[in-house]
Amino acid sequence: MFNIKVVQPTRLDPETKFKFQCHKDIKCFTKCCSNIDIMLTPYDVLRLKNRLKMSSEEFLEKHTFSKIDEKSSHPYIYIKMNKDEKRGCPFVSFPEGCAIYTDRPVSCRYYPIGQATLKKGIGSSGQGIHEEFYFFVREPHCLGYGENTEWTVESWRADQESSLYDEMNKEWKSILMRRNLPGKIELAPKKQTQFYMASYDLDKFRRFVFDSKFLDVFDIDEEEIEKMHTDELALMKFGFKYLKYLLMMEESLKVKPEVLEAKKAKK
Repeated sequence: MFNIKVVQPTRLDPETKFKFQCHKDIKCFTKCCSNIDIMLTPYDVLRLKNRLKMSSEEFLEKHTFSKIDEKSSHPYIYIKMNKDEKRGCPFVSFPEGCAIYTDRPVSCRYYPIGQATLKKGIGSSGQGIHEEFYFFVREPHCLGYGENTEWTVESWRADQESSLYDEMNKEWKSILMRRNLPGKIELAPKKQTQFYMASYDLDKFRRFVFDSKFLDVFDIDEEEIEKMHTDELALMKFGFKYLKYLLMMEESLKVKPEVLEAKKAKK
């Protein structure tokens, strides 16, 4: 997350041109990796825990902390920075740079571009219509803008693989937009726990799906079940479907008819 003071209040489109380059010989190298809160997305966690050969539970415990968003009461997670004056990223050293560079979080990939989403209205389906846009982040220490390599916002996103991360997190980001709903949208503690699990703790979510009565209750396609057994991306994306159901955003899951009948019989 960026200090608003370093955000240029100009909306950029995908074809906006700019000059920028970061490399080991630039004097400000790795300074942007200190004194900052690095928020993680579900796909960030998946990539990082696999890179570090850790379970999701181990990674979350060792390398992250959580904050509750005041408006939505969603739990969000951030990298635990070093406990020193610089608050440096634990995965970054000088002069070596980032030890997890090929699996770095999407917010690091975007830098020095920032991304935001605005709600434009409500569609015919009742779902919100949102527009993404971009902006420059110009920190005083950053000398990268003085380099001669030219980009467009879109070519920068492609080069940094930000677009891949955006696609992987697309459905999750749509869930975050519920914070823009009018009225009180606070989550109960139990739902906060479920949100955290389905968003970040993939190994625990796998046990929740396969080792509980979950599949006895919900009518899930056998092919999708089989895919979730072997494909973490499929499991992650199913977690987003579960969250939409949990938060009553849409009927993304269906309860088995016999379960509904049994509930009716008990009344």
